[in-house]
Amino acid sequence: MNTRAIDLNSDLGEGFGIWRLGDDEALLGIVTSANVACGFHAGDPSTMRRVCGQAAGAGVAVGAQVSYRDLAGFGRRFIDADPAELADEVLYQIGALDACAKAAGTAVEYVKPHGALYNATVHHDRQAQAVVDGVKAFGDLPVLGLPGSRLLHHAERAGLRPVREAFADRAYTPEATLVPRTAPNAVLTSTDAVLAQVLRLAERGELIAADGSVLKVEIDSICLHGDTPGAVEHATKIRAALADAGVPVARFVVR
Repeated sequence: MNTRAIDLNSDLGEGFGIWRLGDDEALLGIVTSANVACGFHAGDPSTMRRVCGQAAGAGVAVGAQVSYRDLAGFGRRFIDADPAELADEVLYQIGALDACAKAAGTAVEYVKPHGALYNATVHHDRQAQAVVDGVKAFGDLPVLGLPGSRLLHHAERAGLRPVREAFADRAYTPEATLVPRTAPNAVLTSTDAVLAQVLRLAERGELIAADGSVLKVEIDSICLHGDTPGAVEHATKIRAALADAGVPVARFVVR
């Protein structure tokens, strides 16, 4: 049984203006790493600074969740972006969040793409390289991504730490990629289903694909989406279940 420490990350700060999405403060009391929206798919300066301050107070690592420039689509639509421009936009987003983090007494400690950009960098070589180029221009930050993705391949080649993650609340294809959100049952909403997936990942290094096949995966972090219905309940029970199973929970970056 695999009982090495596992990181729990969550997508936070995804409101905009007076609109709030998810319970950032509650989740920051449970997770160990916060993927903070940087204003391109969600978030705004005040939201970014508030979440960074809350994360710093909770001892949670701050990560930049970079995206296509797509507020209207919540970053969930593919954009055929010019790689040089995409790299610049990744750099811009990291820098903006880092300013908010430093004002809160912390700093951006890793980077994770969001939504359609995350999925594109699994196979899209030029966009994966562009994201890495943007990160590298800022500094040597770890990069979260899907195991076996082009993103993590290019990150490792560039001397950046590749951090392999899986999702607590998403269904998987037999190829170990995420079932598209447009497909039925792409998101796991039952707490029991979420718990079963997380415990199998943490204890056995396995996922059950949508067709029933067993996938072997090696991961460093598990993502709990902050906008999934019941997210706080899922996260609370996941943390308790991992403790009961003797699986340590700890951030993958240590300042």
